[in-house]
Amino acid sequence: MREEIFRFPLDGTPVRCERIKTGHINETYLVTTDASVRYILQNVNTYAFPRTDIIMDNVSAISRYLQTRPGAPAMIRYLDTTDGRRYYDDGRGGAWRLYRFVENSICLDRAETPADFYECARAFGNFQHALIDFPAEKLGETIPDFHNTPVRYARFREAMAADTLGRLEAVREETAFVLAREERASRLQRMREAGQLPVRVTHNDTKINNVLFDADTRRAICVIDLDTVMPGLAAYDFGDAIRYGASTAADDERDLDRVRLDLNLFRVFTRGYLEACPALTEKEIASLPLGAYTMTLECGMRFLTDHLMGDKYFAIDYPEQNLDRAHTQFKLLSDMEEMWDEMEKIVAEEAKKNA
Repeated sequence: MREEIFRFPLDGTPVRCERIKTGHINETYLVTTDASVRYILQNVNTYAFPRTDIIMDNVSAISRYLQTRPGAPAMIRYLDTTDGRRYYDDGRGGAWRLYRFVENSICLDRAETPADFYECARAFGNFQHALIDFPAEKLGETIPDFHNTPVRYARFREAMAADTLGRLEAVREETAFVLAREERASRLQRMREAGQLPVRVTHNDTKINNVLFDADTRRAICVIDLDTVMPGLAAYDFGDAIRYGASTAADDERDLDRVRLDLNLFRVFTRGYLEACPALTEKEIASLPLGAYTMTLECGMRFLTDHLMGDKYFAIDYPEQNLDRAHTQFKLLSDMEEMWDEMEKIVAEEAKKNA
């Protein structure tokens, strides 16, 4: 039994604590009490998220705001510790938090049907729309420059220059692929800096496994994992969902022939997202395909950067897993480049239906 669970007020006495192997970043446990009440206990990865206080401040501010909005989507609410704190600091660099397990809910690693992906789109679209008027500048940056692509490129070059593990020579082709696409991948950031796109409250980790579904109806219940909620662009959330959910393979698939962009799933997500969030500007809508491109390139670059630095950020199960992850992103990106006109056409068609 994890000692940290006793730092939170529980219904009953904990009798079981099981590790849930999900996600690349945080450590997660399912806790069950003798009153048959279940909780989710998480240890926040403070290497990835050194400012847990900012994370929980953001979550608290958004939660309070949504409670005042009629028809706002449901949201996970974390329990304070027994001494009234938003999370428990174990004094060893561990930050722990707790929330009630949502009963009769399921979490999907991949969409099993197009309807699942549509529900995922509506969940994140509803989240975006409910916070459309929230002053994003009031939120802290849980990871500074998280989607500042030029900064990501600067860190990538630093990792290449340091080459601390001597891995650079073996990945020259991959680094050339990344560097050749710097101008295009940096366009969203330049548009943001120029004020051409509004800064919104964004989730920034819009994978389908961050949506809870009703086990019976398969309808989306709520969005979870709010560690990366901060100011950003709608294209970030749209793009990351496409990067993960419209790919035909897992993100560490070694057979790259199995990796491609599923245009049907791209259309399904676009439809659900725009239906749920009709307040986006024309420029925001037009930027959505670029969001998919940028998030895919950026994620692949981050996997490759972590591989060069010794796999410090993303958890791995074998030595070259982050390199395999980078390969799948680059293959998906190449697919997007070939299908670019069709991607833009789909977004325009789905936007017209909601005009």
